[in-house]
Amino acid sequence: MESSVLAFATDLLDEGPDTFFGNLTDRAGVGGVTLASVYHAARDVFPHNPRRVIRYLEPGAAYFRPDPAAWRGRRLAPTPSTAIGERDPFAEAAAQAHRRGLKLHAWTVFCHNDRLGFAHPDCAPANAFGDRLLTELCPANPEVREYALTLVAEQARYGVDAIRAESLHFHGLRHGYHHERYFEELGPVAEALLGVCFCPHCRAAATAAGVPAEEAAEAVRTELRRRLADDSAAAEPADLSALADGAFAAYVDASAATVTSLAADLSEQARRHGMRLSFMDGGGPGKGWLAGIDLPALARAADRIETLGYATTPEAVREKVAAFALHGVRPQELAVILRPMSSDCDGAENLAAKVSLLRGLGVPEIGFYHYGLMRLSSLDRIGAALRG
Repeated sequence: MESSVLAFATDLLDEGPDTFFGNLTDRAGVGGVTLASVYHAARDVFPHNPRRVIRYLEPGAAYFRPDPAAWRGRRLAPTPSTAIGERDPFAEAAAQAHRRGLKLHAWTVFCHNDRLGFAHPDCAPANAFGDRLLTELCPANPEVREYALTLVAEQARYGVDAIRAESLHFHGLRHGYHHERYFEELGPVAEALLGVCFCPHCRAAATAAGVPAEEAAEAVRTELRRRLADDSAAAEPADLSALADGAFAAYVDASAATVTSLAADLSEQARRHGMRLSFMDGGGPGKGWLAGIDLPALARAADRIETLGYATTPEAVREKVAAFALHGVRPQELAVILRPMSSDCDGAENLAAKVSLLRGLGVPEIGFYHYGLMRLSSLDRIGAALRG
């Protein structure tokens, strides 16, 4: 079973390579590191960082040095984080990983990018009213797709083994923007419908698939106005598959085809450069329909489906893996991320039981979240679990 710890480039920069990689090999005993190459905004607490306890991460920043020639003339291009200064953490990590016999994975957030969404609203998703969701990029937009393809090629310069693709799909209305406010109860149906993209590129893709896109959009607008106007209507359940006599369901299916084709293109790009691509599933089986996530199709398009095994018991982790099998994805096609911290594990035995369970199910790859956000004692738990 392959193993790695997810980490930020700032963990490497703040601690220095000897401490950072020493903790990975000597304490956690993993075979690789999954380093964030492009990441979203965040504010985090770092229990063992020697330089700071709280850090803010910039929106949509890159933690490698982009090749100017690769991005010349592009509107969508990665901007290096101010936190890295003149350094190139990926070059440093690649050199250290190679010297120590570790694999290096690039943890890349693709379509959740406040920086690029606000700078280029026409590349962001648009709801049925035409309101742009500026914290995101639309997977159907040709510029976004070219941006994603170039990001994958950029990682190859560093000898990266695998791309861990996060946010390579649509997102819902609630996706963690600072001070989001909903003073009236919208209800789950209205929230879901407000997150569906009806930008010109998505409409064109649906129309090309034979879907009456404008009919679907009009039905969504009518349903949303009804629910936004009335408390009792907001609470009503709805069969979204029947909305607009099935046109809405067909529209969402076309969105899923958009996501699958992008994952396939990026996987092919990765393989051309000797890498593989794992698709982070964004919530688990049964939760991704409106995000354009078709798990069986994505399992064929990407090399692996990566999912969060966040749970307090081994039995709950088993249920998560079993749910994928019900959706046509075998354990052998998965990579599972566990949290060794107290939020999920009450001790070393708990984590060891989860690792043993995943080994027994045939899961080929396991990740641990997150180097900088856990105590050093949690790194020791990883080492004990992998040795067991």
